[in-house]
Amino acid sequence: MDAIPFRLLQLDHVVLRVRDPAAMAAFYCDVLGCNVERRVDAIGLVQLRAGNSLIDLVDVAGKLGRMGGSAPGTEGRNMDHLCLRADPFDRDAIVAYLASRGVQVGEFGRRYGAEGEGPSQYLFDPEGNLVELKGPPDEVPIDTAASNAGT
Repeated sequence: MDAIPFRLLQLDHVVLRVRDPAAMAAFYCDVLGCNVERRVDAIGLVQLRAGNSLIDLVDVAGKLGRMGGSAPGTEGRNMDHLCLRADPFDRDAIVAYLASRGVQVGEFGRRYGAEGEGPSQYLFDPEGNLVELKGPPDEVPIDTAASNAGT
C-alpha cells in the first residue's frame, strides 16, 4: 500500500508538561485568550481551547505527567515551541500588550508557517516555553504576480 489513506488538516493539539498548571492556565487564558474546555483531574490534565486547536496542560506531578519523567527546566524542555496564528497582527500593539502583562518578549522576525512566510513574534510563557504568535502570510508583490501570470 503506497498511497497515504488520509490527509492532515490542521494541528489538533499540543501537550505541555507543566510544573504549575494554575499559573500556566492563567497565562494561556488571561494573556493569550484561550478558554478552559475540559479538566480531567484524575490524571492531571487541563485542556484549553485555542481557536480550532487545543493546548493540553499536563501536571508533571499528576498520573499522566509522571509518565514523562522529570519536570522541564533549564537542562531540558518539554518541546521546542508552539505556534499560534494571531489575527489581527499588529506587532507594536502585541508587544505593548505583552509588556503590560509582564510577559517576556523574544525575537520578532519573518518566519515560514502553515500559511506561508509572514510576521512572527516570539514570547515566553511562565515556565519558559517558547511561544510564537504568527501573523498572516506576506502578500505576493504585484509585479511578481504579473510576471508569473504568463508562465
